[in-house]
Amino acid sequence: MKYIIILADGASDEPIARYNNKTPLMLASTPNIDALCAKSRCGLFKTVPDDMPPGSEIANMAVMGYDVKAVYEGRGVLEAASIGVEIQPGDLALRCNLICIEDEKIKNHSAGHISTEEAAKLIAAINEELSDEVVKFYPGVSYRHLMVVRGGNKYIHCTPPHDVPGTPFRNVMVQPSGDNAAQTSDLLNSLILKSQEVLKNHPVNLARTVAGKDPANSIWMWSPGYKPAMKTFKELYGKTGAIISAVDLLYGIGDYAGLKAIHVEGSTGLYDTNYEGKAKAAVEALKEVDFVYLHIEASDEAGHEGDVELKTKTIEYLDQRVVKYIVEETSKMDEPVAIAILPDHPTPCEKRTHTHDPVPFLIFHPGATPDEVKEYNELAVEKGYYGTVSGNAFIKALFQIG
Repeated sequence: MKYIIILADGASDEPIARYNNKTPLMLASTPNIDALCAKSRCGLFKTVPDDMPPGSEIANMAVMGYDVKAVYEGRGVLEAASIGVEIQPGDLALRCNLICIEDEKIKNHSAGHISTEEAAKLIAAINEELSDEVVKFYPGVSYRHLMVVRGGNKYIHCTPPHDVPGTPFRNVMVQPSGDNAAQTSDLLNSLILKSQEVLKNHPVNLARTVAGKDPANSIWMWSPGYKPAMKTFKELYGKTGAIISAVDLLYGIGDYAGLKAIHVEGSTGLYDTNYEGKAKAAVEALKEVDFVYLHIEASDEAGHEGDVELKTKTIEYLDQRVVKYIVEETSKMDEPVAIAILPDHPTPCEKRTHTHDPVPFLIFHPGATPDEVKEYNELAVEKGYYGTVSGNAFIKALFQIG
């Protein structure tokens, strides 16, 4: 048996009053997902414990069956792995966003989804002005970058910028949360303020402003951690695997998990990503490995923007341009292929941030008796075979372990 997880990042939501209390999953036309659902077994999966932040890093590690409380060390170290930055003992790694601040408030977490090319020039300027023997910045993709602090203290409270759009930025700056952490928090806050001086008149931002785009006028650090101790996926579950995404975070998880990284040209992480290319790459990878993790980011970004219509459209794109192809092509393969579809966490459009609510999932095993669920959404799967699961129960159900 081969296995594929189609991860629709942030696709689940909450009922929206102005849409007759429907969610984007309910609003979307998804004939291919629903047809697969009718042949599958379904349930709800609580991916993030209530006492942990509902970020994609924790949620995706949970989907892969990791004990997140034992291995989670923040986004920074995961993204470092994906771009080839070796984190040394004692190094503190943090996600470093380029964000837009307007009237002293966080306008958005992504500087208007700045391009990777523009962002690289801004991070280079930040490095030139602010890096030293203690602090170093590394460019990533779009607004997502990396900062490493030699000897930094991870016991600090950092606010994810996508959680607080519209909030005065000074109210959510870094705070120490443990002994001897004040020096690290003071350093980070100082760098945030200094970055604003470096970036405000940079040619990239001046050009963006003239073009009517949001300037990337501040850095914002969050999700601190040290290098994690993770077993590989093969050590845990005896499977070889590959991962396909457009996001450094996911490739970082894959690196620690021992999954082969497959990069598809035209993958953007947004609604305009190369859906067809990703689907084809996933099917090809299944010919070489036991397990493929296909991550599609678009619905999450639409949720952060609060755009219900766009989020609904991204789900329809997933149905028509990914799921349809994968179902058709895997049915022709000599070895049977089990297919799972789920989000990692909800990103409700009304809240524009992640929540802890359980997410709907389906698992199709060729030849297995399906349950009574006929359509895939947050409400329908409540009646599914699996009920509500947590921990590694989802991955064990997919692999039919125990």
